[in-house]
Amino acid sequence: MNTLRNKVQLIGNLGNDPEIVTLESGKKLAKFSIATNESYKNNKGERVTDTQWHNVVAWGKTAEIIESFVTKGKEVAIEGKLTTRSWEDKEGQKRYTTEVVCNELLMLGK
Repeated sequence: MNTLRNKVQLIGNLGNDPEIVTLESGKKLAKFSIATNESYKNNKGERVTDTQWHNVVAWGKTAEIIESFVTKGKEVAIEGKLTTRSWEDKEGQKRYTTEVVCNELLMLGK
Protein backbone atom coordinates (compact mmCIF):
# COMPACT_ATOMS: atom_id res chain seq x y z
CA MET A 1 0.00 0.00 0.00
CA ASN A 2 2.95 2.37 0.32
CA THR A 3 2.98 2.89 -3.46
CA LEU A 4 -0.53 4.38 -3.24
CA ARG A 5 0.41 7.11 -0.78
CA ASN A 6 1.60 9.60 -3.40
CA LYS A 7 0.47 8.51 -6.86
CA VAL A 8 -0.87 10.63 -9.71
CA GLN A 9 -2.30 9.46 -13.02
CA LEU A 10 -3.27 11.99 -15.68
CA ILE A 11 -4.34 11.89 -19.30
CA GLY A 12 -4.01 15.15 -21.19
CA ASN A 13 -2.49 17.10 -24.06
CA LEU A 14 0.81 18.96 -24.07
CA GLY A 15 0.46 22.74 -24.18
CA ASN A 16 3.93 23.30 -25.68
CA ASP A 17 6.91 21.30 -26.87
CA PRO A 18 8.80 19.87 -23.89
CA GLU A 19 11.81 21.80 -22.60
CA ILE A 20 14.79 19.43 -22.52
CA VAL A 21 17.76 20.14 -20.25
CA THR A 22 20.96 18.11 -20.38
CA LEU A 23 22.84 18.28 -17.08
CA GLU A 24 26.64 18.24 -16.80
CA SER A 25 26.43 14.58 -15.85
CA GLY A 26 24.72 13.86 -19.17
CA LYS A 27 21.40 13.06 -17.46
CA LYS A 28 18.35 14.56 -19.19
CA LEU A 29 15.45 16.46 -17.70
CA ALA A 30 12.18 17.10 -19.54
CA LYS A 31 9.79 19.84 -18.39
CA PHE A 32 6.32 20.24 -19.88
CA SER A 33 2.73 20.99 -19.01
CA ILE A 34 -0.38 19.04 -19.86
CA ALA A 35 -4.01 20.11 -19.92
CA THR A 36 -6.74 17.89 -18.57
CA ASN A 37 -10.37 18.60 -19.45
CA GLU A 38 -13.48 17.77 -17.51
CA SER A 39 -16.94 18.45 -18.94
CA TYR A 40 -20.16 18.80 -17.02
CA LYS A 41 -23.55 20.48 -17.26
CA ASN A 42 -24.16 23.52 -15.06
CA ASN A 43 -27.44 24.27 -13.29
CA LYS A 44 -28.76 25.91 -16.52
CA GLY A 45 -28.13 22.71 -18.48
CA GLU A 46 -25.23 24.21 -20.42
CA ARG A 47 -22.17 22.10 -21.12
CA VAL A 48 -19.09 23.53 -19.39
CA THR A 49 -15.49 22.38 -19.91
CA ASP A 50 -13.04 22.91 -17.07
CA THR A 51 -9.37 22.82 -18.12
CA GLN A 52 -6.64 22.30 -15.54
CA TRP A 53 -2.93 22.70 -16.30
CA HIS A 54 -0.35 20.44 -14.65
CA ASN A 55 3.41 20.98 -14.60
CA VAL A 56 5.33 17.77 -15.23
CA VAL A 57 9.02 16.87 -14.98
CA ALA A 58 10.67 13.65 -16.10
CA TRP A 59 14.25 12.43 -15.67
CA GLY A 60 16.63 10.03 -17.38
CA LYS A 61 15.31 7.51 -19.89
CA THR A 62 11.76 8.87 -19.63
CA ALA A 63 13.07 12.35 -20.53
CA GLU A 64 14.96 10.90 -23.51
CA ILE A 65 11.76 9.25 -24.80
CA ILE A 66 9.88 12.52 -24.36
CA GLU A 67 12.61 14.41 -26.24
CA SER A 68 12.38 12.01 -29.20
CA PHE A 69 8.64 11.42 -29.52
CA VAL A 70 6.49 13.93 -27.63
CA THR A 71 5.50 17.33 -29.04
CA LYS A 72 2.95 20.08 -28.47
CA GLY A 73 -0.64 18.86 -28.73
CA LYS A 74 0.15 15.16 -28.26
CA GLU A 75 -2.12 13.22 -25.92
CA VAL A 76 -0.23 11.35 -23.20
CA ALA A 77 -0.99 9.35 -20.10
CA ILE A 78 1.46 9.88 -17.26
CA GLU A 79 1.98 8.33 -13.88
CA GLY A 80 4.12 9.77 -11.13
CA LYS A 81 4.09 11.52 -7.79
CA LEU A 82 3.33 15.06 -6.61
CA THR A 83 6.19 17.17 -5.33
CA THR A 84 6.34 20.74 -4.09
CA ARG A 85 9.45 22.87 -4.18
CA SER A 86 10.25 26.45 -3.27
CA TRP A 87 12.71 29.14 -4.33
CA GLU A 88 13.28 32.88 -3.96
CA ASP A 89 12.44 35.14 -6.88
CA LYS A 90 14.41 38.24 -7.92
CA GLU A 91 12.56 40.37 -5.37
CA GLY A 92 13.41 37.96 -2.54
CA GLN A 93 9.86 36.59 -2.29
CA LYS A 94 9.51 32.90 -1.54
CA ARG A 95 7.69 31.09 -4.36
CA TYR A 96 6.24 27.59 -4.47
CA THR A 97 5.32 25.23 -7.27
CA THR A 98 3.75 21.80 -7.36
CA GLU A 99 4.84 19.40 -10.08
CA VAL A 100 4.19 15.84 -11.12
CA VAL A 101 7.43 13.84 -11.28
CA CYS A 102 6.66 11.45 -14.11
CA ASN A 103 8.03 7.91 -13.89
CA GLU A 104 5.87 6.35 -16.61
CA LEU A 105 4.56 7.75 -19.87
CA LEU A 106 2.22 6.31 -22.45
CA MET A 107 1.70 8.07 -25.79
CA LEU A 108 -1.95 8.04 -26.87
CA GLY A 109 -3.82 9.07 -29.99
CA LYS A 110 -2.43 8.98 -33.52
